[in-house]
Amino acid sequence: MHTVVVGTSGTTPEDVIAVSRHNAKVELSAEALAALARAREIVDALAAKPEPVYGVSTGFGALASRHISPELRAQLQRNIVRSHAAGMGPRVEREVVRALMFLRLKTVASGHTGVRPSVAQTMADVLNAGITPVVHEYGSLGCSGDLAPLSHCALTLMGEGDAEGPDGVVKPAGELLAVAGITPVELREKEGLALLNGTDGMLGMLCMAIADLKKLYTSADITAALSLEALLGTEKVLAPELHAIRPHPGQGASAANMLAVLKDSGLTGHFQEEEAPRVQDAYSVRCAPQVNGAGRDTIAYALTVAERELASAVDNPVVLADGRVESNGNFHGAPVAYVLDFLAIVAADLGSIAERRTDRLLDKNRSHGLPPFLADDAGVDSGLMIAQYTQAALVSEMKRLAVPASADSIPSSAMQEDHVSMGWSAARKLRTAVDNLTRIIAVELYAATRGIELRKGLTPAPASQAAIAAARAAGVQGPGPDRYLAPDLAAADAFVREGKLVAAVEPVTGPLA
Repeated sequence: MHTVVVGTSGTTPEDVIAVSRHNAKVELSAEALAALARAREIVDALAAKPEPVYGVSTGFGALASRHISPELRAQLQRNIVRSHAAGMGPRVEREVVRALMFLRLKTVASGHTGVRPSVAQTMADVLNAGITPVVHEYGSLGCSGDLAPLSHCALTLMGEGDAEGPDGVVKPAGELLAVAGITPVELREKEGLALLNGTDGMLGMLCMAIADLKKLYTSADITAALSLEALLGTEKVLAPELHAIRPHPGQGASAANMLAVLKDSGLTGHFQEEEAPRVQDAYSVRCAPQVNGAGRDTIAYALTVAERELASAVDNPVVLADGRVESNGNFHGAPVAYVLDFLAIVAADLGSIAERRTDRLLDKNRSHGLPPFLADDAGVDSGLMIAQYTQAALVSEMKRLAVPASADSIPSSAMQEDHVSMGWSAARKLRTAVDNLTRIIAVELYAATRGIELRKGLTPAPASQAAIAAARAAGVQGPGPDRYLAPDLAAADAFVREGKLVAAVEPVTGPLA
């Protein structure tokens, strides 16, 4: 794994994934170390003056009116970390905490926070040692930063609280630092505040969700194409000239993906040969590119927001190049919270349309010749009846998860922080939504591949054949009498989640969008 070098100008989504999920090492650039030293000189100079400066020689939030004497300032910085490490509930996933720490280091390295180079180096050392602070589910309102989550990370830097070691065992943080040869930091003016005042948790989860959804949308284009094929639908609605006259980029990409999967299919276009010819396919089939594509375009917008945030220095107060230390509102999570909620909405809609295609495949009145519930001996066998129940339950939860967290606000800190973003909550529910969407697409894959195989005498597209063969090799079983279904669905989930569906198809289709 390559080393991610952290400079003064931010980072990339790819670097966030490399550090959070793949344990890439982190290194501070010479430029970042120099910028850290310059900013610290400014903070030290201000700390020596009699005039109060927020975050340097004052209390915080609603307590900012108190001027703190020099002998109490180190205690002030320790106290803010200890008191703000007030999270509750289940532990947050390791990859989220690593993203949280890395993105706080990214802002610290910008030279706008006033943190000493030695503190930044300790942050990098903790990441590189594989030490992961214990962070809890609840404690962030998405404004003034992800306060409690970041405070638990800062507590580890101080050698306090609990953390998970590289072996996955939770121990006192001080013990883990000692084993790794890392000296706990002793915080000075502004440093405690700078370590916990950012949107890093919600941003890290946004980067990971974007990466996951990009892959899922490609998988969803494939399963939509497989369902169209199993239903003997027409690929004519995927023609490039139709999508050129409504030029949304995502729509065109999804249509092109589906058309590539269906190339040389012997199943498509049979609807006009039936006793009761169809004039056109149902919306869930015909409008798949429009729905999938709108989601793709929403992901593209979310990526734009993420990239802007990754290039930002989010702290309060900030050290400016001209030597001023100014309070600001850049810590507010609204820009990130909104797109997290947007993504939950499009994920719910993608899950909903996928479930409608599955239901159509199982209904003998709408499947155009397939057996009821794709059962081997309907009545004796129930087929995929309850697999669709499971999928429907997931879709229903997706709709609840699509209710925006960012539409809510609850005041805090004696009404000083009287409008908050709830971006952390938006990110947490989006992670559940992404997991659910994976399962929903897996059920459609399971049904569509079975439906195609039940079309005896008709030859599916080469890409479809490749997908079916790979799925069967991965333990996703085909048609037959009823059996214990949960292991099959788990295999389908893993097949989609690990990117194996896309990997199976692309050697035939070429790279898909």
